[in-house]
Amino acid sequence: MLLIQSPAEMTRFVLKQKSRGKTIGFVPTMGFLHEGHLSLFQKAQETSDCVVASVFVNPTQFGDRDDYMHYPQDTERDARLAGEAGVAALFLPKEQDIYPNGTAVTVKVNAGTDVLCGKSRPGHFDGVATVLTKLFHIVRPDRVYFGMKDAQQVAIVENLIKAFHFSIHLFRCPIVREPDGLARSSRNVRLNDEERREAVDLSRGLQQGLHLIQSGERDFEKIIESVTDYYHTHLKLGKIDYVDVLNYPELRRVHKRLSGSFIIAAAVKYKHARLIDNVTGDTENMPLSTGNQS
Repeated sequence: MLLIQSPAEMTRFVLKQKSRGKTIGFVPTMGFLHEGHLSLFQKAQETSDCVVASVFVNPTQFGDRDDYMHYPQDTERDARLAGEAGVAALFLPKEQDIYPNGTAVTVKVNAGTDVLCGKSRPGHFDGVATVLTKLFHIVRPDRVYFGMKDAQQVAIVENLIKAFHFSIHLFRCPIVREPDGLARSSRNVRLNDEERREAVDLSRGLQQGLHLIQSGERDFEKIIESVTDYYHTHLKLGKIDYVDVLNYPELRRVHKRLSGSFIIAAAVKYKHARLIDNVTGDTENMPLSTGNQS
């Protein structure tokens, strides 16, 4: 596996592969790789000829400087795991490589950002859209792979690809979970033992909301109330950031009552970690399987 820092070198590598008729599958990450990332690499291996990944902790998507400074990093481990997973080239740019003129030019996202994570993190998805626009121009992928753990991000990236006419197909990949149901996340290592035991209730609360929809409930507020009540009962250490039910990928309520594709999403804050999770489904295809929230 090649380790590449220079954007120009990364582009040269990709163009060489494309000249040989190979398709490029790209997995952008912020590193500290876990099984969720490895599942994206596997999907990329199955559907692209040459897999490229990046590790870059993007400063412009962090509203909290402390969160950025303490984001877990282990480049040596990331490189080993990516190589073992069959990644052909790992892009490891520095901040000055991605932002050579600082934030003189950025991307502004105008839809889908005033709900879920975007509601309490103003500017976050502007930072995501900005760095991905830069990475897409450097890597020039044919296909990109994103996990549905951050379903809001997936919807926004799909809009980004469409808005800027990128010739890229996005694969939505299922959430990878721990055996007890907790969604895999780089931030899970920042939970203490007691918080980790409690955190599983984040996914269990969402399942309660899903079961309510399966039973026929279509009132947005009643579904939210059910999930919120579950968290108030079971979460003693975590603080609810939000619970919401929206149509997906629209990220809004299309009708007065729940109909069609939907997402139930929640975020919970612990002392040193903010966890997100969601389940998605479609009221037109009930009952749903609760084992695959993709």
